[in-house]
Amino acid sequence: MNNLTIVETILRDRGRFFAEIREGRSISGKIQAMLLSCFVFLAAYGFVMGASHSIPQALSAMLKLPILFLLTLAICAPSLHFFNILFGSKQTLLQTIALILTAISTSSVLLFSLAPITLFFLLTNSGYQFYKLLNVVFFMIAGSLGAVFLRQGMHVVTELEGDEGIQTRRMIFYLWVLVYGFVGSQMAWTISPFMGNPNDSFMLMKPLGGNVYADIFKALQELLES
Repeated sequence: MNNLTIVETILRDRGRFFAEIREGRSISGKIQAMLLSCFVFLAAYGFVMGASHSIPQALSAMLKLPILFLLTLAICAPSLHFFNILFGSKQTLLQTIALILTAISTSSVLLFSLAPITLFFLLTNSGYQFYKLLNVVFFMIAGSLGAVFLRQGMHVVTELEGDEGIQTRRMIFYLWVLVYGFVGSQMAWTISPFMGNPNDSFMLMKPLGGNVYADIFKALQELLES
């Protein structure tokens, strides 16, 4: 399976793709292909984000955006896997990772498809706060659709496991999505900036303090006041 075309396979024939994960077919190969495609698509979008500041910031964001998604995966995947096992799931850890990577791959290619729009607003000089909020909205859209794909995949992979603990596992899934979102947003804040304030010099990592939600509120407030 070609590494960069695996996302098209997921989008076009998700039922078969999820069934192969359920059957344990080529799980390692799928994981490797999705990791590579995620890295390429997220790196491309990260470069566009950072280009609003400077080339060093663009190169920094190009590396940090894939790291953000994959570190969040590494932190959150074990919790989903072992809680599902506790309530009757028979998935292996690799199957769980493959399912989560399906969601991340979907989100990454959606972000990549939105990169021309992001670049358009960058070139039209729409302002730093607007540009920041635009990216927040795009991440929310891509992340939400990725979660939908993950829910579909979980349904296909577990449909033959019977009804043991299924309601509890569904509740765990929705709680886990919230936890994943919180961990991802905090991780993003920790390793930011991705875009960089145009009034500041290049910064690889900013000093710790504050949180992403206060920063988004501040950006929205400044945009409304301008």
